[in-house]
Amino acid sequence: MFEPSSKIREASHAGSWYIGDGKQLDAQLNDFLSKAKGETIPNIKAIIGPHAGFSYSGPTAAFAYQHLVQKERMRVFLLGPCHHTYIKGIGLSELEQYETPLGNIELDQPTIKQLSAELKKNYVFTNKDIEEQEHSLEMHLPFIYKIFPKCKLIPIMVGATSEEQDAQVASVLVKYFVDPNTVFVISSDFCHWGKRFQYTPYNKEHGEIHQSIAQLDGQAIKLIESHNIKEFYKYLDETENTICGRHPICVLLNIINLSKLQLKTQLARYAQSSQVTKPNDSSVSYAALVTSLI
Repeated sequence: MFEPSSKIREASHAGSWYIGDGKQLDAQLNDFLSKAKGETIPNIKAIIGPHAGFSYSGPTAAFAYQHLVQKERMRVFLLGPCHHTYIKGIGLSELEQYETPLGNIELDQPTIKQLSAELKKNYVFTNKDIEEQEHSLEMHLPFIYKIFPKCKLIPIMVGATSEEQDAQVASVLVKYFVDPNTVFVISSDFCHWGKRFQYTPYNKEHGEIHQSIAQLDGQAIKLIESHNIKEFYKYLDETENTICGRHPICVLLNIINLSKLQLKTQLARYAQSSQVTKPNDSSVSYAALVTSLI
């Protein structure tokens, strides 16, 4: 009888959040990427993409992934929020592989061990159960395997970090960020609007509710594009916008500012799961952003 390996994170959301059959999933990814295809932005250093079920967020995520160019040797840092487990700092993995229906992705354990030494008190090692509960990282794995099937992965679960911790973590990660064979993937949805999210701000000056949500998200996106970390923190405090990947995004903005590289971040796609017009409706916003060398 087949026993799952204790060193492999199983694709726990396959068959529910996205297609579990490899061939069918590959065809769906091809469809997403072909529909998103446009003029490719070269020299991508980081992308921000959503992590909802593929039927909702997959088409938007493809607008970020279509700019990534397949290379033989790539290292991918994947940063996402924790929805089910409280982590004060960041979570690192002791597993060897992450499973996808397309094939398994090997984790870069030498780099992870190096990070654990450098991060000091700002990290914990997560376990297989915690990692399989969390969807924010898994929803990017099929795209990552599709583009970089032979990459080495460094998955990082970013918990409830303070501004000081964001800066400290960024100071450790920046030397990896500047490496030409490394790309950072940041997993985040944007505004979760509705009573079930306990978040229902509405500025009628901007039109319908969905237009008000778009304006609210637009403020955040502009601050991310400008790499203005101080104003982004201020925006989060003032609006309390339910951007679930705000901590990973803040780590990235700190890295960008520390890197001294000439970088441009731009919005590639913005979408909402539904266009809210009534107070009892709800929606989740999705954005695809890309950061490239100028």
